[in-house]
Amino acid sequence: MNNSALRYKIGITLIKGIGNNLAKNLLAYIGSEEGIFKESQKNLSKIPGIGEVLSNEIVNADVLQRADQEIEFITKNKIVPYYFTDREYPFRLKECADSPIMIYTRGNCNLNDGKFVGIVGTRNATEIGKDNCKILISDLAQKLPNTVIVSGMAYGVDICAHKAAIDSGLPTIGVVGHGLDRIYPAVHRPTAVKMIENGMLLTEYLSGTNPDRQNFVQRNRIIAGLCDATIVIESATRGGALITAEVANSYNRDVFAFPGRVGDEWSAGCNTLIKSNKASLIESADDLMHFMNWEKQEVKMMSNIQTALFLDLTDDEQNVVTILRQSNDGLQLNELAIKLESPVSKISSMLLKMEFKGVLKCLPGNVYKIIK
Repeated sequence: MNNSALRYKIGITLIKGIGNNLAKNLLAYIGSEEGIFKESQKNLSKIPGIGEVLSNEIVNADVLQRADQEIEFITKNKIVPYYFTDREYPFRLKECADSPIMIYTRGNCNLNDGKFVGIVGTRNATEIGKDNCKILISDLAQKLPNTVIVSGMAYGVDICAHKAAIDSGLPTIGVVGHGLDRIYPAVHRPTAVKMIENGMLLTEYLSGTNPDRQNFVQRNRIIAGLCDATIVIESATRGGALITAEVANSYNRDVFAFPGRVGDEWSAGCNTLIKSNKASLIESADDLMHFMNWEKQEVKMMSNIQTALFLDLTDDEQNVVTILRQSNDGLQLNELAIKLESPVSKISSMLLKMEFKGVLKCLPGNVYKIIK
């Protein structure tokens, strides 16, 4: 990313009163990040949601020097930033209205490749909860080796999930509520170092940001937004895991929970999610794969070829067929848009026509798959 452009992108995140949604709105009206800083107050004040106070804040914002300092930190520490308009920005997160306009990463993981599973739960995990977590991840590694495990680096279920992923050879992403100049809790630093080798640390916060309580609540939406499915291993009736589950539900993402015995404090939250139909009950990786339609199937190439030969497909539709043939588990709408380099709006209507032709089917989560 060009440093000249990057300073303005980071600068937007530093303007007081301009959150992620307003920043996206500003960019839509102005057209460029640099233009936001150079626009007149009069014109800025006319933009919906801005007004006199915020337009004055933007015009007088003295934030670019701080942005330059952050660029120095990024360069020195091999941090990779992703802006929400970047091709490499995680497409699942981009679907969420309140997604951060900028994220900072350190590690080695493709944020758009594989099945992303969020695993969350109480910091007071029981041995049973830890065993359920380890077995689940171990089985996923064997049956779906392209799985990426996402969690929050906290005590209990989070760190158990990260360690289990490392032990099973799966990439794992730790979404943190502070800058990447530190690791919190510090005792998890050895695990974080291993994660960077085959995984990633990810945050929306600049260096120097303390691990304040409200930051962890905010980072939960990123865990939910990054993932195809969120699994609650154990939870009391209140806590961060339930917040993550609620957010995932609001994003129309699949949520799952391990059940527990009646009366167990650290299973009460999971049982409540299941009872209120906010989470599906699972006990194993097979259950997850069944609900998500992730079962492995043999590719019947001859059947696919015959389907294409006997149907009147346009060139664009044939391209969709070719791409979907390469994925046993199907692809999400945004994944197809990226591979086809075409707007989602255009692809949506085309996919609907292809459904009517009997070429493909739409599965939960906007996943499209060729009909065998």
